[in-house]
Amino acid sequence: MLSLSGSIEAVLFASAEPYEKKRLAALLGVSEKELANGLEELRGVLVGRGLTLIDTAHEVELRTAPEASELVKKLREAELSRDLGKASLETLAVIAYQGGATRSEIDWVRGVNSGTSVRTLLLRGLVEGKEDANDKRRIHYTLTTEALAHLGLSSASDLPRYAELSLAAKQVVEAAAQAASEA
Repeated sequence: MLSLSGSIEAVLFASAEPYEKKRLAALLGVSEKELANGLEELRGVLVGRGLTLIDTAHEVELRTAPEASELVKKLREAELSRDLGKASLETLAVIAYQGGATRSEIDWVRGVNSGTSVRTLLLRGLVEGKEDANDKRRIHYTLTTEALAHLGLSSASDLPRYAELSLAAKQVVEAAAQAASEA
């Protein structure tokens, strides 16, 4: 059985993005005061480690510790020198054919956690994230002009079978959203 601080760490690590405190407390089934104590314990556990806890008034996030910045810089340089992998290309395709997508939509379509792929695409400037118009707590990712240039396209609609696959992707996501709301 995980401790509260361990549970918080797991959720923040898996989400790979800021998490609203109220939502985190509800997920873990604890009060806001218990959550604050768990966050304080986690902060103490992370001292001298490679991660740090970023804590704002409403959100928390696990990030790389500032002391690891040189190491992370080397890692990013190495990442950027490699070709995009299959997972990143799949993620890029989901975003492209849906005309943009949230992390949960990408994960649902791919069937796996896409955090690393989204991060890679963000680092390379191939996608950008903005607040989702339907749910302000989520980020909606879209292609950048850099992505279109990387793919040799002038518009996402120039993708092979765009009209057909875009429509199919939207129908699948809408059906899943409706099924989730009915459950």
